[in-house]
Formats: sequence, structure tokens, C-alpha cells
Amino acid sequence: MKQYASGLEADPAKAEEDFAQVGQHAPSAAVAQGVTEAFRSDQTPPFAQMVSQLFGRSDPNQRAGLLNQLLAHVSPAMLTSLAGSVGSFLNQGSQPQVTPEQAEQITPAQVEEIAATAEQHNPGIVDRIGSFYAEHPTLVKALGGIALAIVMSKMADSNRN
Repeated sequence: MKQYASGLEADPAKAEEDFAQVGQHAPSAAVAQGVTEAFRSDQTPPFAQMVSQLFGRSDPNQRAGLLNQLLAHVSPAMLTSLAGSVGSFLNQGSQPQVTPEQAEQITPAQVEEIAATAEQHNPGIVDRIGSFYAEHPTLVKALGGIALAIVMSKMADSNRN
């Protein structure tokens, strides 16, 4: 963690290994801050693309949880506009709950669209999704080396404070 706290340029390959050791035991809030920072970084792909990548590597329960997080923070009008791209289950009332079975029918590309739209309408969704993935640190490893170096750096900063 000292390497990340010092601001030294981290080796992305080493960051994956380091996160595998530290991520499971770090406080959830520190991991959430790190993931959120990686989502917002100009050194990583856009938020929606990263969420789509994580969705593609998630199990059905995690997929449903992510979709429910995204959909819980969008307006009814946005739900209506998204209904065509993600299926009729969005018409189940004012706040749909996606099941793991339904989540399996959604593609990563559709999740990218939902995440991009949600971020446009509610920038705070990035924090919420960061917190969601902090509860699933093994998935966070799928972000790749550069993003994990950012996660580790932010975790080191919060460890210092």
C-alpha cells in the first residue's frame, strides 16, 4: 500500500496481484471510494463501458443487483425510454425489480446504454455503483490493471486519513 500512497507510478500488472491480496480485507468504504475514482478517471474507459464489462463477468444475482441499482436511480420517463431496449419487465410498475432470470436476458451492450443514460440523468449513480461493486471485490479485479492501480491509490489515501 505504501507504493500506492506515495503516488509512485504503479505497475498495472502488479496492481491486479496487490488488489487480490488487499481487496478482500479492506474496508468496504475504502474499496467503494477507489472503484468510484476509477470509474471517474480519464485514465480508464468511460463509466458505462466499465459497468458493462463488470456486468459481463457477474453471476446472475450480481447482474440483477446491478440492474436494480441502476434502475432505482432513474426517472419514470427514463424507465419508459429504456423499456424498448431491455424488455417488458420494466413495465411492471413504477419501480421494477429485475430477477436473476431476467438479468440473464440483458446484454452487456444494453447495460452500457442503461448506465450511460443513468449517469447523464443522475451523476451520483457512479458513487452508488462504486459502493455496489465494493461488496463484490472479486469482480473488481475484472477492471484491469490501470483501474486497479487507481483503486489501490485511493484506498491507500483513505487508509492514510
